[in-house]
Amino acid sequence: MALDVLLQAAAYIVVVIIGGLAGLAGFIPKFGTQWLIAIVIFVLFLVQFAYYAFFEAIWNGQTPGKRWTHLRVIQDSGRPITPYDAVLRNLLRFADWLPTLYAVGIVTILISRERKRVGDYAAGTVVVHEKPLLGVSSIWSVAAAPAAAQPASAIPAVPLSIDELQLVETFFERRASLDSDVRRSMARQIAIKLGDRLNVPSEQRPDPEKFLEALAEQRRSSARYH
Repeated sequence: MALDVLLQAAAYIVVVIIGGLAGLAGFIPKFGTQWLIAIVIFVLFLVQFAYYAFFEAIWNGQTPGKRWTHLRVIQDSGRPITPYDAVLRNLLRFADWLPTLYAVGIVTILISRERKRVGDYAAGTVVVHEKPLLGVSSIWSVAAAPAAAQPASAIPAVPLSIDELQLVETFFERRASLDSDVRRSMARQIAIKLGDRLNVPSEQRPDPEKFLEALAEQRRSSARYH
């Protein structure tokens, strides 16, 4: 993002200025010119690669630039990324520049329907565009769609676990802001995972989102009485 690049450029300038002042202040004779240059290069490397990982880890998948443009990194399943995901996807940024001029990055983005980079494939993440929401109700108006269209036979007797319900609820919170292709893909992946675990045949869950809504409603209902 342009804002991220500008912030990094400002950080580069600050680091170089501090390095120059350190040399003028007499640190060079103490540490040696080569050591000072090495320290400056190392800090510049951290600014280049740790910047994105740091902000995405503490800001739930966003950097200042992504927040400004309503972009967010999430897991392929729709769940928030972990610090490990943030570090892994950004450590592989160097691979996007191979062999030169961001060649690998451009190729992987063009061949991926979800515009993934090498780091996204490795970390199992995707960048999504979040539509500005007018209120909380705009999210749950989608999540509260009637589940009656889902066949009763597709609802298993064994309810979701707490972790599975959290996964489904996280998808519900995000889906209104996801691109349609990403939304369908995530719903299908979660429905397959839960359907296989609960032994629900695929023909009994033709609509993944309706199936997830029915499962979540059953879990919420059971929680009210136990």
